[in-house]
Amino acid sequence: MKQPGNNFGKFAKKKSNAAIKEQFKQEKRKDKKEREAFFDQKKAEARQRLTPNVNQQSGKKGQAPAPVSHQRKESDELMPLNKYIAHSGVAARREAAELVKQGLVKVNGETVNEPGFKVSPKDEVRVNGKKIFLAKNLVYILLNKPKDFITTTDDPQGRKTVLDIIARATTERVYPVGRLDRNTSGVLILTNDGELAQKLTHPSNEVKKVYHVTLNKPLEKRDFEQILNGVTLDDGPANVDVLAYADSKDKSQVGVEIHSGRNRIVRRIFEKMGYDVRNLDRVVFAGLTKKNVDRGKWRFLTEKEVRDLKHFGKGK
Repeated sequence: MKQPGNNFGKFAKKKSNAAIKEQFKQEKRKDKKEREAFFDQKKAEARQRLTPNVNQQSGKKGQAPAPVSHQRKESDELMPLNKYIAHSGVAARREAAELVKQGLVKVNGETVNEPGFKVSPKDEVRVNGKKIFLAKNLVYILLNKPKDFITTTDDPQGRKTVLDIIARATTERVYPVGRLDRNTSGVLILTNDGELAQKLTHPSNEVKKVYHVTLNKPLEKRDFEQILNGVTLDDGPANVDVLAYADSKDKSQVGVEIHSGRNRIVRRIFEKMGYDVRNLDRVVFAGLTKKNVDRGKWRFLTEKEVRDLKHFGKGK
């Protein structure tokens, strides 16, 4: 019988299927162990970078660790990364965990993939490149502003400001998001979250506001149509998104939806058409209403409302 040539030698001593499977399993187990060891090492290195060493803090080599009570106090400040993200108003815990697993979260410049990774308020946490902060350091207040209060943080003339109304709400320094003039009432947000304030006031986001307008006389149909088509003011064209009669029996009551943030824009539109605005009340701002908040009263926003605001943008 002719012996197989060199090119076919591998078939001369062919292994059984069972042997091949066992060898494959062994190689797979070996690869898995190496992979786990690699990631364990990376995690240890990350923790070492993120967690300050007691001896390094003391500056003395070989010094004994801090007292147990001090160590316990330090650990009390730590929290899981997904909880930190949730308390920052970015997303609920489950959604936050997915963001971490997708590699979208960095702690002190290092990508972390474990939702349970412990962080402290001193760590820098970024989600999709944006730095986030614990909500306990950020304050979000919804005020149903009454008339005769101005929306400045300080008034040289000594007039009443909206900060007088919420003086007992927080020790943090908050400020109004956008402005309502002295004689305009309704929904106003106050916060110390500069990024959110910028988002809600930037024209590109087209944040919607709805006003209830009371005029000195019924709004004529031709003027109604003209306002819908656009009115030209001293500082340029002004357009409303929606215009409707608030009361079918009283056409001096009008509802206006608008996204422009220009100064006194609603009043000036009606004044241009020959009407005096007797009362102007903002009933909706960025999806928030004054429901269950009496005039001159305030409340803190819920975590869900804060999350919704942070995702609020054009078309939402």
